[in-house]
Amino acid sequence: MADLLEFRDLKIGVTVRQPGESPRDLTIVDGISASLAKGRVLGLIGESGAGKSTIGLASMAYGRGGVEITGGEVLLNGRDILKEGRRGLMGLRGREVCYVSQSAAAAFNPAHRLIDQVVEATVLHGLANRAEAEARAIDLFRALSLPDPENIGKRYPHQVSGGQLQRVMTAMALCSQPDLIVFDEPTTALDVTTQIDVLAAIKNAIRVTGVAALYITHDLAVVAQVSDEIMVLRHGQMVEHGTAEQIITAPRKEYTQALVSVRSIDHPEQAPGQDPILRVQNITAAYGTGATVLDDVSVELHASQTLAVVGESGSGKSTLARVITGLLPPAFGEIRFQGRRLTPALKDRPREDLREIQMIYQMADTAMNPRQSVGTIIGRPLEFYFGINGAERDRRVAALLDEIEMPAAMAQRYPAELSGGQKQRVCIARALAAKPKIIICDEVTSALDPLVADGILKLLLDLQRIEEVAYLLITHDLATVKAIADSIAVMHLGKLARYGPKAQVLRPPFDDYTDLLLSSVPEMKMGWLENVMAHRKMESAGN
Repeated sequence: MADLLEFRDLKIGVTVRQPGESPRDLTIVDGISASLAKGRVLGLIGESGAGKSTIGLASMAYGRGGVEITGGEVLLNGRDILKEGRRGLMGLRGREVCYVSQSAAAAFNPAHRLIDQVVEATVLHGLANRAEAEARAIDLFRALSLPDPENIGKRYPHQVSGGQLQRVMTAMALCSQPDLIVFDEPTTALDVTTQIDVLAAIKNAIRVTGVAALYITHDLAVVAQVSDEIMVLRHGQMVEHGTAEQIITAPRKEYTQALVSVRSIDHPEQAPGQDPILRVQNITAAYGTGATVLDDVSVELHASQTLAVVGESGSGKSTLARVITGLLPPAFGEIRFQGRRLTPALKDRPREDLREIQMIYQMADTAMNPRQSVGTIIGRPLEFYFGINGAERDRRVAALLDEIEMPAAMAQRYPAELSGGQKQRVCIARALAAKPKIIICDEVTSALDPLVADGILKLLLDLQRIEEVAYLLITHDLATVKAIADSIAVMHLGKLARYGPKAQVLRPPFDDYTDLLLSSVPEMKMGWLENVMAHRKMESAGN
């Protein structure tokens, strides 16, 4: 079978510029060679900074954010597209090769209907007239299991769910009948129940159309469900490349073996103390005059324990965090912290309350000022809450870096010089600097590869034991919940669907929604996706 896409000794670099420093040239992809035949899917797996997305974009002869392809060849249909001029690349992108990004919401123009955006490239490239392109799009909507395929294209992006929008973006990529599609973390931002539907839809669309694909992800269990081959990357270099079955069942390299063998941390459930440190009582909340987002929610968090709040996107998880932190005062109910009523609005809370409830955000990149050094970022809470400056501040920053298992010299680094896992550790250190009683962790491992995420979870547990801090863990990752939670609150449409100690919540019989959540967590088994979807089809037919 002839190769559709071939990388030959691909080298990619970037020039890093930081305030007060001379520019430095960094190699971020170093000598990658691989090929992909028509109708095949190559999964690119690796941690943040491994070069996955950079290689994917190179298949379109594109470098993002100052990235430059410095050597090698990228052959598409037998020709080196790196030698194409501007006009040639304009004709290639959106026609021979298309791209599906992680954030569908950011990829669509909110002012235009979906159908107009789906058919735009097909019509502009002269591949079909408007009527033909719309008919093709509707067929794709149907193949991707979108509801009401004949009319969903008339909606605007905000009128469909995140999972539906991700499938519409896949239809947009397939509409021009390209030879190659680059899927860049297309399900990372989705909850598990939506993810499984999107994965099944993508796999079916690839099978029906015969398109070749690069599938980029940090989740080995996900890539195992859609890929024929898998390339494992680390630090811009190839670690291992083989069939999906070989990589999953018989990995040869130590790093790949570690990825495959990551297991849930064995964290025994702890018995709670008598009085909770945080008590959420009958909270009802809404944004503006809109619909109720939280409906009579009551949960408790005990000192030195972890309460995991799980559920789909839109279930109310993050809204609960906003209520607790005072960013969204509730319409009804109250929050009690250390036995006393917490002032509803953030602006009215005393500094001590602000200090004792800290938050770690999902996206460490956007949570840190890129122009501030690590030392400045961690040191800011020391200055703000305790008035610590100068040498004493530097000493405390060094101690905090040691606590998160990073060398003191990292205080001089900037966020752009850190890996994804290192950035998240810095955010943890910044929260710890305030010496809080509670830390709200909002999807802190969802953007990390399994090994790095495993390290972050172990760090959080170690710090909980040392600092005696309580965690409110917001997540849609059931594996993380099983690893570190003491109690679990399952939320659905703003209400508590299930709540209690971990052993009780995870013990059958389950309500329908919890059963759906638990059965949707991808497993690192070949054929898992097909088996789950077949089982659900049988259940649906039985009902």
